[in-house]
Amino acid sequence: MARERRLFSEEFKREAVKLVGQPGASKAGIARDLGVAANLLGCWCREANVDGQVGGGEKVSGQEYERMRRELAKVKTERDILKIASP
Repeated sequence: MARERRLFSEEFKREAVKLVGQPGASKAGIARDLGVAANLLGCWCREANVDGQVGGGEKVSGQEYERMRRELAKVKTERDILKIASP
């Protein structure tokens, strides 16, 4: 038995994608709340270029991401050394 395909408005998709950007939100939880499949919500996010964004929506390359990850690890190590050294 074939299921009828549901159509979603562009506004609905935009609002759903906005919800994904909220702190503490998960795609799976939002999809469940909205009654859509998680992979469909993921497609909408990819279409809107939401995945891989940082902060204010600035996209970063994989190379830049790795550089920032290494720099963060270095700063954490320096912080830990200073914690130990301070009286």
